[in-house]
Amino acid sequence: MAVNITSIKTSSNGAWQGDNPLDFAFPLLILQTTLILALTRFLAFLLKPLRQPKVIAEIVGGILLGPSALGRNHAYIYRIFPSWSMPILESVASLGLLFFLFLVGLELDLTSIRRSGRRAFGIAFSGISIPFISGIGVAFVIRKTVDGADKVGYGQFLVFMGVALSITAFPVLARILAELKLLTTPVGETAMAAAAFNDVAAWILLALAVALAGDGPGEHKSPLISIWVLLSGVAFVVFMMSVIRPAMKWVARRCSPERAAVDEAYICLTLAGVMVSGFITDLIGIHSIFGAFIFGLTIPKEGEFAARLIERIEDFVTGLLLPLYFASSGLKTDVAKISGGRAWGLLVLVISTACAGKIIGTFAVALMFGMAARESLALGFLMNTKGLVELIVLNIGKEKKVLNDEVFAILVLMALFTTFITTPTVMAIYKPARRSSALTHRKLRDLTNTNELRVLACLHGLSNVPSIITLIESTRSNKKSKLKLFIMHLLELTERSSSIIMVRQARKNGLPFINRFRRGEWHDRVVGAFQAYSQLGRVSVRPTTAVSSLSTMHEDICYLAETNRVTMIVLPFHKQQWRGEGDREMIENVGHRWRLVNQRVLKNAPCSVAVLVDRGFGTPGHTDTATSTQSVCILFFGGADDREALELGGRMAKHPSVKVVVVRFVEDQGCERNGELDDAAMAEFRIKWDGRVEYTEKTTSNIVEDVLVLGQCGDYDLIIVGKGRFPSPMVVKVADRQAEHPELGLIGDLLASPGRGILSSVLVIQQHDPALIEETSVTKVVENDDDKLKGDGNVGKGEISKAV
Repeated sequence: MAVNITSIKTSSNGAWQGDNPLDFAFPLLILQTTLILALTRFLAFLLKPLRQPKVIAEIVGGILLGPSALGRNHAYIYRIFPSWSMPILESVASLGLLFFLFLVGLELDLTSIRRSGRRAFGIAFSGISIPFISGIGVAFVIRKTVDGADKVGYGQFLVFMGVALSITAFPVLARILAELKLLTTPVGETAMAAAAFNDVAAWILLALAVALAGDGPGEHKSPLISIWVLLSGVAFVVFMMSVIRPAMKWVARRCSPERAAVDEAYICLTLAGVMVSGFITDLIGIHSIFGAFIFGLTIPKEGEFAARLIERIEDFVTGLLLPLYFASSGLKTDVAKISGGRAWGLLVLVISTACAGKIIGTFAVALMFGMAARESLALGFLMNTKGLVELIVLNIGKEKKVLNDEVFAILVLMALFTTFITTPTVMAIYKPARRSSALTHRKLRDLTNTNELRVLACLHGLSNVPSIITLIESTRSNKKSKLKLFIMHLLELTERSSSIIMVRQARKNGLPFINRFRRGEWHDRVVGAFQAYSQLGRVSVRPTTAVSSLSTMHEDICYLAETNRVTMIVLPFHKQQWRGEGDREMIENVGHRWRLVNQRVLKNAPCSVAVLVDRGFGTPGHTDTATSTQSVCILFFGGADDREALELGGRMAKHPSVKVVVVRFVEDQGCERNGELDDAAMAEFRIKWDGRVEYTEKTTSNIVEDVLVLGQCGDYDLIIVGKGRFPSPMVVKVADRQAEHPELGLIGDLLASPGRGILSSVLVIQQHDPALIEETSVTKVVENDDDKLKGDGNVGKGEISKAV
């Protein structure tokens, strides 16, 4: 039944007044959006184990909702996706596309593209030119085979087919590289640089294709019109780069961190500029997305302003509007149009030509530039990624009536297939060699005076910097000890493109969390601290970044520790505590998922691990400013972890500005001590540091009360305690209370839990032990030892003796 679009109203009067909301534009749009988001998110969840990009789920979701599957039910398609509603849905989706292309322009850094070098340019050139020429050959076959394909002019059809087969989707490729942990490998860096070249070339070629395209199969434009369109487009780009770009730099300076707040007028002005730029390019005769893309290129990539823009629009655009665009592509795709052996043969031809041209072209040139065969082949498959940009090209081709329904369906399936195979193929072909060294010193007790102490310190953000630097500095002797510090900024990989921007910044300057603060107090303090620290006597600082999903973040940490022969990993506790106004305890919790990261590192680390519970360690007010000394207390109960804590205390005792106090707890009931290893370690420690370390034996009947007193007294800046995976008899009694953070052990949990008035920061150490591959539950040890307590009063002696 035909519907007069002018008779469609925006909203209904409600079901109680006899109106069906699905006959009105806005309620129907809400239902369509909800249905699309629900289905695409469900498909994304199903495809997540296969590490497929979200665009795959969005396209497949659109295909399932469209005429290929559910759309075969005419009642459904007439009620949920009627023809009169599609212009409204596509208009809303196109608004999301406009701002998405603005974000893509923000991602592309033209200066970094120019610095990429000949190899990236050569790979990008071959990866475009060979598939483009192959696409032209396929275009001739399609024109002679598909009904109606020959009604379009040769020029625009050949260019559209060449572009469709030759482009690489930069945003999708970046996401795949991050998921595979290849972003900072030579293959990943080359792929990103080549894809950036490819992206710019694709937009130029697409602008050419749009300029050549007419409004219908029967229309043949004068070549003069196409020339005018291209010249106007060039003039627009020149104007944006020469006039608007300096203006946006001025705006970015006005929004620098020195100012208390960013003026909302600048944000609104920029968002309006996106739409005005899109209108101008549409007026010229080039698609509106080009204006938004070019405007994004004019925004300075470094500084607070770009980050603010991303924060304001990214989630709304990529989470809500953009899925509508790609789902609408699936709604237009009718797989039933590909019928018969001839059509399916064309699909195989298009897929094989696209893959062969891109993979072989990239592979051959990569070999010429000296890359290994396996790396070159993986690079070829990575450059074959389609997805986002491909769908944009195909939709414009269909909108301009250059591609009919059958050709459009063939090319959409080609884009799906080539993107789908990228991740599993690269995982099968290319696995970076993971070095292992037999010389790795996996715990502090393995080191001698001539060995270099290597520490990997992880950071969540700027707030962790003072405590980490203070802790590392306290382990450094001014004379003999050598120390190498690896700083790893942990950055969660999300669906937001800003994560990819942070990766590129990390590769550029090594300290991505500083780059957003180019000027101001934070920048001066952090950069100055790390620069000064790296220039100290025997200290070498190497910053790096881990961009990963939190479920696999521990792999990056453990891999870096393994490959760099790290002796100890320092992790920040997921809760940071400090005293606010009125001496009130304040807590900053980064989230339970970061706590799980710490637990996985403790279980899988190739070396000793320390978890730092920061209560202002190293900040003014927590150090004896009169003498500039740090006061450190080591609690010793016995066991391998406590012996590792004692070893760290010995290193701190070398530092002239660190005062070390050792408190050894002894039960007043005369229970047997925890073995010869503990006695030998303590005796050696006391002989070595006699006169420099204060030693106390504390007889206790209430261990909880005595430990809390030490933490609450405020005499110590830092308390160091072993995790105690095999607790001593006296510590087992603490297990009567429910542990809030069992990964810290019984005593560590007691000192780390908020609400107990603890003033000191706490460092919980777990010694590396190859025999303890599986994490031992303290609760399990306690349960197993309850019967032993009743029998002979000697708890877990056998287990304790294993922890050397």
